Amino acid sequence: MWNVLLSFSGLVALIQLLFLPFFPESPPYLLLQKEDKAGCLKAMKQLWGEGNYHTEFDDLMKEKAITKGTKIMNVLEVLRERSVYPQLCTMLLLLLSLQLCGLKIFQTANLQESIIPYVSLGVSISELISIIFCSSIIDRFGRRMLLCGGYLLMALILVLLETSLLLSDQFLWLRYCSVILIFLFIIAYGIGP
Repeated sequence: MWNVLLSFSGLVALIQLLFLPFFPESPPYLLLQKEDKAGCLKAMKQLWGEGNYHTEFDDLMKEKAITKGTKIMNVLEVLRERSVYPQLCTMLLLLLSLQLCGLKIFQTANLQESIIPYVSLGVSISELISIIFCSSIIDRFGRRMLLCGGYLLMALILVLLETSLLLSDQFLWLRYCSVILIFLFIIAYGIGP
């Protein structure tokens, strides 16, 4: 029944994809990144209802003033910063622990047992690369677009994956497609959600 469990995550992604466009952008994002004061106040009213949000708005303005002289670092600059090494090590350990993801699908594809750990490591490396790619484009496209695109891709990939798993007994080449779809799912997850 693991394929039902896999489909459930696709259902959750689809629900989030349907409702995400109706939510406003994050007020800090609108004010600090886009410098849209009116949009920030409008988003606060949408999120929290009618009320006086001058205190929260003033806090965001203070944060904006504090971060005004701060340089936004790109990915390579963050990797060179020694103060973030503990966080980076934690993230890398989590990514490397994903080696077991898709293990059943890799076995279904009739991959040799000795190759499966390397394929799983490849999945982890794909996620790491997609996260680095996402962090470099998030300022250009914004979180909403990456979330919507990521969830849409994940839902599409899960439909294709479920189809390939159901038909893999009839068409042996679909087993290898399911391995590729696992890689694509991980990349879509890393770029979006």
